[in-house]
Order: sequence, then C-alpha cells, then structure tokens
Amino acid sequence: MNRSSKKKRSKWKVFGYSLLGIIVVAIAAVGFAYYQLQPKNHFKNIPVVNANAGTTEQKTQPSNSTGTNFNLLIMGSDARPGQKIGHTDSMLLAHVDLDKNQINAVSIPRDTRVHLDGYGYTKLTSVQYILQANKGPKQGMEGAVKAISDFTGVPINYYVETNFDGLQSMIDTLGGINMYVPTDVKIGNKVVTAGSHFLDGKTVLSLSRERHSLANGDYGRQQLQLEALKGIAKQALNPSNVAKMPSLVNSVSKYMVGTNMSTSDMVSLGLAMKDFDPNKQLKYKQLTGVGRTMYDDILKANNSEIIIDPEQLKSTIAKYFNS
Repeated sequence: MNRSSKKKRSKWKVFGYSLLGIIVVAIAAVGFAYYQLQPKNHFKNIPVVNANAGTTEQKTQPSNSTGTNFNLLIMGSDARPGQKIGHTDSMLLAHVDLDKNQINAVSIPRDTRVHLDGYGYTKLTSVQYILQANKGPKQGMEGAVKAISDFTGVPINYYVETNFDGLQSMIDTLGGINMYVPTDVKIGNKVVTAGSHFLDGKTVLSLSRERHSLANGDYGRQQLQLEALKGIAKQALNPSNVAKMPSLVNSVSKYMVGTNMSTSDMVSLGLAMKDFDPNKQLKYKQLTGVGRTMYDDILKANNSEIIIDPEQLKSTIAKYFNS
C-alpha cells in the first residue's frame, strides 16, 4: 500500500474516531440532561418564595426529608393582550407529592376578603391590580402571591400566572382536549350541554370565563376551570403528546404573566406526572364562604365580598397541605 493510501486511511480513521467521540459526547450530554430532568434528581432543592417589604426573595431549602413534594400556586389574570395590569381572576393552590403521584388542590374565591398591608381590607382579586398600578407588573404579581400565602398560611414554592390567551394557546397546541362539563353552560347564543365534549381552545376559554349564567356563580366557574385543567393534563400526558412537552411549555411561555419556574422545572414536572390520572389522583376542595356587603378600604365604598370562615380554612389547609 502506498504512502498516499495510508495517509488517506489515517485521515478517515481520525475523522471516524472524532465523529464517534462527538456522538458519544452528544449521547452523554442528552443522557445527562434527561437524568437531570428526572423529577427525583431535578427537584432536590426546592425554592421558598418570601415576600418582605414589597420584594420577593427566593431561598433554597432541601426538599422534604419524607419525599419530594411542594406547593404550587396557579393563577389566571384577566389582563387582555397589550395590558400591563389585571386582576387575579382565578387561584388554585396545589400540594404536589411526586412520590405518591398525588395532587391536593384548593380553589380560592376571587372575591375573598383579605387585608393588604398598607392599604386595608379589599377583595383578593384586587390585590394584584392595585399593586401593579402603584408599583409595577412584577411587584403586583408577587404581592398577590404573598397575599395568598399570608391568607392561607401555606408557604408557596412555585407560582405560575398566565392569562386566558395562554390557556387557549395551550389547548390548541394539543389539538383540543376532552373536557367534562358538569352542567349546561350558556356562552353567547350557544349552550354547551352537560357531559364530555372534545373542545378547541376558544370554546374551553369561553367556558372557563363564564360565571354569570351559572347557578352557583364563581364556584361553578372554578369547577369548569378545574375540568379544563384536568382535560389539559390528560391530553398533555398522553404518551403520543409527551414529545410535545417542550413546544407546549414554549406556547404557554408566550402568554405567561410571570413564574419562578424554569422551562426545565416545567418539563420535569410533566415527566413526573406522565402516569397521573386526575380522576383518581387529584383531591380537590373549594373554599366556600358567606357573601356580605363590606367596606372596601381601597374603593372607599361598600363592596360585595366573600368571608371565609377561619376554622374551615384552617382545617382544609391542615388536611390538604400537611405532608
């Protein structure tokens, strides 16, 4: 074999080893990323959101020694596209236990009467709006997180707030969802009858916003919003859609008002819930109260508000969040 042929073989051998090396490194990197995203590895340290003097700090604490679990606050803003301020229109506080594959969730009425430091008594839905108007969008959202944490006594580890367009985008990314509708609901000139339906994002959005035509008002809307979330979870965690998880997260991110969860946090949580059945592994409770006309210190006028019984709140939190 001549020198030229040997040189060529040598070059190809070097190239082959280099390519093999790159492939091995790439596989190792993907494997490491996948390993890091596995919930038991990813959620080793869980943040605690602390808001003091109008600022939010995040402190890291070791995950609970009894297992991996944390508290997640999901909020919906009524802000329309282009608006920088809005009301907290829906609030779902959840305890996520990754070891048991169990979620305990509590809905909080938007009109719940709370005390806002420096302002006085008002509706919970107004906290974000007034703080955003006076201090800015981020501070308003963080103030709402703090108000919910103070009211319930639950330390909040993660929070996610999206607007209604984010809900529609998420469902459309999935190609629609199966949603159970507990009762007949009138939206515009159309009536969605009670039962299970395969719905697009626009219809689910309309259902999730409706409360005036429902016999039990906001409580009925909370139930519709829960069924929408269950439908999204079932569709997103379907094996055929797991590959869409990153694009799903990205579609929601476009409409995200704010969160302290990273993209990898969200993907890892999705991996953790891949076998989750909301009909069996979700325990749900609505906080209910008494509607009263009370003086609102921010409005400087009487306002219709919901008073939550302190003992009911205490027992619900003890049952759903002590793990």
